[in-house]
Amino acid sequence: MLRFKVMALALILLAINSQLSWADNTYNIQLKNTCPPSFELTEQGICNLVNLYQQYDSIQNVGVGGLQSSLPKGRDGFTPNEIDLGRYLFFDPLLSKDGSISCASCHVPEKGFSDDLAKSVGISGQVVSRSAPTLWNVGFIDKLFWDARAKSLEEQAIGPLFAKNEMGNTAENLLKDLRDNASYMALFKQTFPNEESIELPQVIKALVAFQSSLISLNSRYDQYAHGYHQALTENEISGLNIFRSFVARCAECHQPPLFTNNQIAVIGVAEKNGDEFDAGAQTTFNADKLRGGFKVPTLRNVVKTKPYMHAGNFTELRDAVEFYNKGRGHEVPEGESLQLHWHIWEPNLTDNELDLIVEFLGALTDESLTPELPKALPSGLPVIDAKYQQDKQ
Repeated sequence: MLRFKVMALALILLAINSQLSWADNTYNIQLKNTCPPSFELTEQGICNLVNLYQQYDSIQNVGVGGLQSSLPKGRDGFTPNEIDLGRYLFFDPLLSKDGSISCASCHVPEKGFSDDLAKSVGISGQVVSRSAPTLWNVGFIDKLFWDARAKSLEEQAIGPLFAKNEMGNTAENLLKDLRDNASYMALFKQTFPNEESIELPQVIKALVAFQSSLISLNSRYDQYAHGYHQALTENEISGLNIFRSFVARCAECHQPPLFTNNQIAVIGVAEKNGDEFDAGAQTTFNADKLRGGFKVPTLRNVVKTKPYMHAGNFTELRDAVEFYNKGRGHEVPEGESLQLHWHIWEPNLTDNELDLIVEFLGALTDESLTPELPKALPSGLPVIDAKYQQDKQ
């Protein structure tokens, strides 16, 4: 009998030690007081964006993709605490209804802040209608989601949190979970000292602050654009020249330096596996001319974000590039009359020219400023990592 009492006491002590260890990992989380790379801390205590493209004053669409073009105004002006709190929130499954997925479940850093899925998966294994767009350089964009239904990062952040087939949460449940967590209460008080409790605008602001810090502007292409021509190989330079040419016209929509023009394009790509045709931006803007239209995605880190198009229509980058060479409207489904974008035509590029474009696109990879994965989360839940992604697939 005494032996069983000793064993029971040992189990209780083990549980207490485990809880203390958990507390050490979560309650001792300290927010960074320095700005992420690409930002500088001002005397006012906020992080301002700094990059080499600010030295140029030409508009983004000069010519067919001018190399030394300026960027649109990016989102900045957040404090280091706001950005770092947003980082913890972004990786924390606590934000979902059942604690099973985080923002990073569909926007995985090592997968170009996408997820390698043709259609992303929400709580309870629910498959959503489209793929997860990359979040690199999202702070420069003012049309968000494939159908451009959000005009700000604030709108974009709210969408997945409360979509029933994505993170499935409600504002009430989300705030209760955060307020019931002593670690988060302390972190929010540190970040927003004038607020008495955690409110939804603070949660959204922190998420926006973190997403705005995801800057990818130091690829070998960027080094080339800024004057270091040895950064690219001869083949990559040839591919860039084809990409920018008036024959291929890739840069008409994928304009440097963001490699998107942030507009809607109707290109006539077919759905996979006989899926129902996706009306896209027609629904957002109630405009028939935009039926089948989707936001032009950035090509930054594109080799990391397959499959391609709004629903993973192409598994390989080479196939996605070749789509534009196969003739205007060749994939438009029978019975659909789409107003295809004017530049969708037949450039008649050779196989070698297509290969060179693909080779050039590899030079747009830059993950040098990938944020650090949290070692522990304020909620005590596990960080959603690459292994989780692999298991999910």
